Amino acid sequence: MTWIVFQWILQVFFALWLRYQSRGKDNLPAEEGGLLVSNHQSFLDPLLICLPLKRPVSFMARDSLFRIPILGPFMRYQFVIPISRRATSSQSIRTAVDNLEHHNFVGIFPEGTRTTDGTVERFKPGFLALLKRTDSAIYPIGIAGALRALPRGAYFLRPKPIRVVFGTPITRSEIQEYYDRDAEKELLHLTHQRVAECQQLAEEWLNPDSID
Repeated sequence: MTWIVFQWILQVFFALWLRYQSRGKDNLPAEEGGLLVSNHQSFLDPLLICLPLKRPVSFMARDSLFRIPILGPFMRYQFVIPISRRATSSQSIRTAVDNLEHHNFVGIFPEGTRTTDGTVERFKPGFLALLKRTDSAIYPIGIAGALRALPRGAYFLRPKPIRVVFGTPITRSEIQEYYDRDAEKELLHLTHQRVAECQQLAEEWLNPDSID
């Protein structure tokens, strides 16, 4: 109930202040779990992804964020999974796998850090370890406008519009084909490509006049 109330408050605030809109959420399963993979533009991104969904998402986030006042306790309350930048945490992987096996959503930003210019940067392959241990599909997501609304170093949320696009999934059968061919790098490239396509669609939706 607490999440529903908080989500409703955010929906109203983001709709008014950020003119937030999303589309494609029907590409996510209604009851099954899944790995949500998104580009990373700002600290707002987890909220932007969760906003239109009826279920919470357990995001994987670097452990240093848990030491930030207010943000840290909030992340623990929302079941955020801490990960270390210095070493892969087997406990983090087990927790994420357990969430996926219990038909929950797990969210991850494979760039590892926020973009500096809005482009979708190179993906780190760590999330592929989750796919080896579960039957989860990959659900690509693209975010546009968050970098302008809350850029690096900003302390206040700027009234800039934001768009989020939930793309078509990379199915489990597709993923298994890559593993059968021992082609993890190709799977990593495909995932990056799908997320970049979603981000481009979100950007075009945000700035239709920029389309040639």
